[in-house]
Amino acid sequence: MIRLQAIGNLGRDALLKQVNGRNVINFSVAHTERYRDSGGNQQERTTWLDCSYWTDRTAVAQYLKKGKQIYVEGTPDVRSFTRADGTSGTVLSLRVTQVHLIGGADGGGDSHESSGQSRTETSPAPGVASGTADSEVADDLPF
Repeated sequence: MIRLQAIGNLGRDALLKQVNGRNVINFSVAHTERYRDSGGNQQERTTWLDCSYWTDRTAVAQYLKKGKQIYVEGTPDVRSFTRADGTSGTVLSLRVTQVHLIGGADGGGDSHESSGQSRTETSPAPGVASGTADSEVADDLPF
């Protein structure tokens, strides 16, 4: 099995749909690589990844907004197609098994996995004694 990991920014807000009685969250992730070509000129190359996240835990969809930086992991698939003008193209898609919100427009981050287990840990702020009411961090995320 091939696993693909990617970090990038969401190209559009996630779209939650129901297909054959199952929930799927569709979104696209873009990664831009900056490099210098052989002539020393600064270049950019953006790779787009179409993502499908099949899950019953759909609450994460509301946090998947355009511009948000995320980490995704899953099984890749490459599809070929023919455009209306007759030229051929390819699409890199990913069947997502893990989504980690790592930053973006509003900062902050959290994680979500298809198994429902969260890897995010909270700890008291520096200088605050553990176990006091002030050190409890309210987690309003549903996952």
